[in-house]
Amino acid sequence: MTISLRRPALLASICGAFTLALAQPALAAAPNAADLAQLTRQANDWDAAIVRKDRAAIETNMAEDFRQIDGDADIENKASFVESLMSPKLKIDPYTVEDFEVRQYGDTALISGRTKMTGSWDGKPFSTHYRYIDIYAKQGGAWKIVSVQITRLAKP
Repeated sequence: MTISLRRPALLASICGAFTLALAQPALAAAPNAADLAQLTRQANDWDAAIVRKDRAAIETNMAEDFRQIDGDADIENKASFVESLMSPKLKIDPYTVEDFEVRQYGDTALISGRTKMTGSWDGKPFSTHYRYIDIYAKQGGAWKIVSVQITRLAKP
């Protein structure tokens, strides 16, 4: 097809429509039932593994290039994240997640929620309240967590 430059309005209209189509964000599809069940199970199992300090279960859920941005804007990689969880100084009490949501974009899923975490560091109690978003990607047919972002909430 040849577009005549003598028709700038038509050309502008076509280019504008094409640009608009490219600029539209992908809308999250409702996760299919199997992926929703799998991702929910993995998120719950990962939380439980963190509380009980099950290194193998924690690492199995994580991608090799995992990153976390914590509430202080510090970046952790897989090794540093796992090592901090395994510290004998850290004790995390069981916790629940509120406002749990899964949004899926093909082979990427965003899991978000809010939690109040308590425990102790070196014998000193702590309490945090935060929102998080965990990003999972399907790698080799399995869902792996690739990134975590945590935002602290004001204490109630």
